[in-house]
Amino acid sequence: MFRDANAPRAQYFCRLDGILLHKARFYPVPYGLDMNFSPIANASHHIRTAMKTKTRCPWGESQELYARYHDVEWGVPVHDDRALFEMLLLEGAQAGLTWLLILKRRETYRAAFDNFDAEKIARYDAAKIEALLQDHGIVRNRLKVEGAVKNAKAVLELRKEFGSFDAYLWQFVGGAPIVNRRATVKDIPTTTPESDAMAKDLHKRGFTFVGSTICYAFMQATGMVNDHLLSCFRYEECR
Repeated sequence: MFRDANAPRAQYFCRLDGILLHKARFYPVPYGLDMNFSPIANASHHIRTAMKTKTRCPWGESQELYARYHDVEWGVPVHDDRALFEMLLLEGAQAGLTWLLILKRRETYRAAFDNFDAEKIARYDAAKIEALLQDHGIVRNRLKVEGAVKNAKAVLELRKEFGSFDAYLWQFVGGAPIVNRRATVKDIPTTTPESDAMAKDLHKRGFTFVGSTICYAFMQATGMVNDHLLSCFRYEECR
C-alpha cells in the first residue's frame, strides 16, 4: 500500500500497471449510449495540447488517458439511466484494481454487458454468467459478475418506484449538484453523509459493491458533487 498526496479524494493506494491509484476510488465513465463513441478517444489532440497549457486536478496530470477522462467526463452531471448504471457497474468492477485497467477495457465491457442495458442484464442466466467469466476483456470475478446481474434487477425495481434510476439517485443531493470548494486533495473526503445515505439505501434494496466510499466516487464522477479543485480549469466549467 502507498500514499500519494497528488491522488484525488483519498489517501491509500495499490500499485498496478506501474502506477499508483487509490484502492477504492475510481473514475467511471458516464457514457453508455453508443458503444462506438468514446469522447475520450476523440479528444486526444485537444487533451495533449491542454495538458501543456491548463491546470487540472493533480490526478489528471499523471497520464494522458486520465487527462482525457478528467477534461471531458469527470464531474459532468449525468442523468441518463443507462449511463448511470454503466458507471455503477464499472465502479464495482474496479474495486481493488486501478481505474486505468477498467478504462482500457471500457469498450469490451460494453460489448460483454449488452451496452449496460439493465433489462437485458437482469435476464442473464447461469450459462451467460459462465460465459462472461471466460471473457478476458473484463474482470473475471464471479462476485462482481453475479453482482452486476443482481444490481440490474434492483435497478428495474427502482424504476417502478421512482420512474427512473436517475430520479432515485439524484434525490440524495436534492436534485442538484453540490458545488464544493476544495483547495487541495487533502480537503476532499472519502465519504460524506450523502454517500453514507446512498450506500445504506442501495444495500437495503439489494445492490452489491456500493459501499459509501464507492458511492462518493460515483457521485463525484456523475457530477452529483463538484470536487474539482478550485485551481482546476474544469471547476467553473462543471458548476
